[in-house]
Amino acid sequence: MEAKREYWLGFDLGGTKMLAQVYDADWKVIGRERKRTKPGSGATGGLDRVIETTKAAIEDAGITCEQLRGIGIGCPGPVDMDNGILLQPPNLGWETVNVKQRMESIFSCPVAVVNDADAGIYAEYRKGAAQGARCVIGVFCGTGIGGGCVYQGEILQGANGASCFEIGHVQVMSNGPRCGCGQRGCLESVASRLAIASQCARAAYHGDAPYLLEKAGTDLANIRSGALANAVKQGDEGVKDVVREAARYIGIAIGSVVNLMNPDVVILGGGMVEAMPEIFVDRVARSANKRAMPAFRDKFAVKPAALMDDAGVLGAALWAEHVLGGTPSAT
Repeated sequence: MEAKREYWLGFDLGGTKMLAQVYDADWKVIGRERKRTKPGSGATGGLDRVIETTKAAIEDAGITCEQLRGIGIGCPGPVDMDNGILLQPPNLGWETVNVKQRMESIFSCPVAVVNDADAGIYAEYRKGAAQGARCVIGVFCGTGIGGGCVYQGEILQGANGASCFEIGHVQVMSNGPRCGCGQRGCLESVASRLAIASQCARAAYHGDAPYLLEKAGTDLANIRSGALANAVKQGDEGVKDVVREAARYIGIAIGSVVNLMNPDVVILGGGMVEAMPEIFVDRVARSANKRAMPAFRDKFAVKPAALMDDAGVLGAALWAEHVLGGTPSAT
């Protein structure tokens, strides 16, 4: 007798870690596995690691592949959502990888592939801080900066079913720092965690962030979100100035998007926002309203993400349910 398919699996593929979680019908986590991504292993080795992590989560849940209704995978960078192809993910060194085809051949269930930021904001729309919104945009500040938009229950897609809304590559500073995409002055080049850490390391070296210098030094590998938040709490004005300026730039980019989309809700997420929500939410809201047209000012709410680290992996599973299971997006 064929096993009843009643579980969904979500997968969050990041530049430094990957996370798989199995959900029951009530969206409770019943199995999980987390591993380091190891981007230097290439596309073949990396996808093998995704498969290993998925199998481990299924085993942890105590179920079989035959009991999965579907798998949703959130991936960094542009994604061909219609065909399940990861196009050019930043920080991984992969290019044009058919994730859907490989995963379906291994697990014998349907697979949906989505941009990781889109997955995060979709989770906030379904289960988090943006429930009931007609138009919600999200900005996630981590190693890089990702963005997404859900409009009337659907993730906004571009030409040929590709993901879009790469807000991290909106220019906010003319002739600014070189970005990983090759352009200059992108939001990601001045407001991502790596950009903030680099500026704070410089401040520490010049004596403007003594607490950070003592606790983390100037090695970027040690200057993570928690270290920056602690430095702010301990009175490092140099760090606070850098973070405030980064939040201002995020607000400038969001203000431009407000003029295009007129959203109900703006969600801010990612490690930097989770570590310092008070600074980011207030500063971004003020900057975005200053940049927005008068008719749109104070018409949108700026909120911190409610789902934290689970947003991406949950959103991937929820999106799979929506596109593969035919479930209304408002539920």
